[in-house]
Amino acid sequence: RRAALGAGAKILASYSYELNKEDVEELLRLKPEIILFAGGTDGGNKHTIINNAKVLAQFDIKIPIIIACNKSAQPTIAEIFKEANFNFYRSSNVMPSINVLNVEEVRDIIREVFMKHIVNAKGLENAVKYIGDVLMPTPAAVLKAAELLSHGTEEIDGLDDLVVVDIGGATTDIHSLSNGYPSKGGVTMKGLEEPFAKRSVEGDLGMRYSALSCYHAAGYRYFEKHSLIPIKKDEVECAINKRHEDIELEPDNDFDVNFDITIGRVCTDLAMTRHAGYLELSYSPFGSMISQYGKDLTAIKYLIGTGGVLVYNNFPKEILSAGLFDQNDPNVLKPINPQLLLDKSYILSSMGLLATRNPELAIKIMKKYIINLNEGVK
Repeated sequence: RRAALGAGAKILASYSYELNKEDVEELLRLKPEIILFAGGTDGGNKHTIINNAKVLAQFDIKIPIIIACNKSAQPTIAEIFKEANFNFYRSSNVMPSINVLNVEEVRDIIREVFMKHIVNAKGLENAVKYIGDVLMPTPAAVLKAAELLSHGTEEIDGLDDLVVVDIGGATTDIHSLSNGYPSKGGVTMKGLEEPFAKRSVEGDLGMRYSALSCYHAAGYRYFEKHSLIPIKKDEVECAINKRHEDIELEPDNDFDVNFDITIGRVCTDLAMTRHAGYLELSYSPFGSMISQYGKDLTAIKYLIGTGGVLVYNNFPKEILSAGLFDQNDPNVLKPINPQLLLDKSYILSSMGLLATRNPELAIKIMKKYIINLNEGVK
């Protein structure tokens, strides 16, 4: 999931353990454009992943498949897929050993498959004739821009660790550029290793398509907490249904303007809570232990906002600030005191594309046009 999200993919479903025919039939009904076939650490158990390859081979699958599983099983799986006449690609294992991620190669292959197959399927081949291979999914382009802005180039310094909050009509994406190691002593890392460039997608948090699911996820109290004006439960439910039924709605009165700010704050808060790491206290015969799962983002220097509700709103700072550290929930490791920046000109995805050709120019443009909300200056 992390490898796919980092490549800009939208995940329709994921399956674990041994596949059966019902799983594959469901998968085909979803009509995915790529299948990422992963499982097992290098040299580990091969039975399950080979079994799953044999189950897939019973179906007439025309979807490109990327093999990124246990390297000991890959030759056998490649032979199974070859005999089934599948269109497949091979990558190094996305998890070569327990809790160690290796996602860069498979991300590149996902983008390559996107170029070769998805572009043609969607009738974009004529565009490619004019622009070449400067083409990638929008989320991948935003992550590429964020990576450039974080790292910089040989000639231009980057901003260091940062987080991007991208609020859309259907999803809220969070991109974090940080190792996320514990910032306090006595904390032990647990769980799956985090990639430096991590993207999460919250499909139930959005301004229009996902307004109803956002309300179901958060509840009235959460909306009441984040509203800038007093608001009643029936007003919240009415406003949510209004947006759910009219995804093209543009606010034309003070209440609707405030309510869009409220949804934006709820999306930011919940998405950041889900993306950030957290602390867990446990006890052992040797005393108490504090474990960290996920990334510690408390020391992040920059929190950048993008997306319509932030770009076209007079209160972007209030929306972004909802994603900061909450004293009432201190175990969630959200940023404490970052500079709040705004992609006011809506250029991050474009700069991600430009970065593939001219990274120096791309970072110069971002540094010029991304606005500092703390100081009110560029």
